[in-house]
Amino acid sequence: MRIFSWLYDKVIGWSKHPHASYYLGALSFAESSFFPIPPDVMLAPMSLARPNRAWWFAFLTTVTSVLGGVLGYFIGAFAFEFIEPWIQSSSYLSKFETAKVWFAEWGIWVVFVAGFSPIPYKLFTVTAGLLSLALIPFIIASFIGRGSRFFLVAGLLKYVGPKLEPLVLKYVEWIGWITVLLLIVAIVYFKYLH
Repeated sequence: MRIFSWLYDKVIGWSKHPHASYYLGALSFAESSFFPIPPDVMLAPMSLARPNRAWWFAFLTTVTSVLGGVLGYFIGAFAFEFIEPWIQSSSYLSKFETAKVWFAEWGIWVVFVAGFSPIPYKLFTVTAGLLSLALIPFIIASFIGRGSRFFLVAGLLKYVGPKLEPLVLKYVEWIGWITVLLLIVAIVYFKYLH
């Protein structure tokens, strides 16, 4: 049974959909303030399927992500009491506390690092608002951090992706099952052994 080959074909097909840009923008916006799935899962296959539009996809992802980050900032600044119970009862509590400590230590640089890295950016957008970080530096750091990440992903797939695609297609089942195995190992380690 070739599960990952089928899934790969589906994702590439979705990325060519006429409304895929709208879905990418909506996902990027939502991920920056409340949604758990990063926009890279759409940006990557869209850039691979349509390399001539990769820079546009990166720009769209950056702008909508920063706008979502501003929403997260305002949630932290004006509506934190509504989401605090959820944070207290979720797995995000320790990450939220870490974000507060990092802001105290490094200030605006944390937004840049969180924007570029796989660290949940939404935690830092909400925390920036809660701690009343200056909005304009927050937006600038978000543009630099998020833009660097998304343009890097789009650029790699635009220039290297087409050359690697035959190799990925050849080994997609192996890559998929190894990823699932690593995910299971990580879950067991962090849940039971850490």
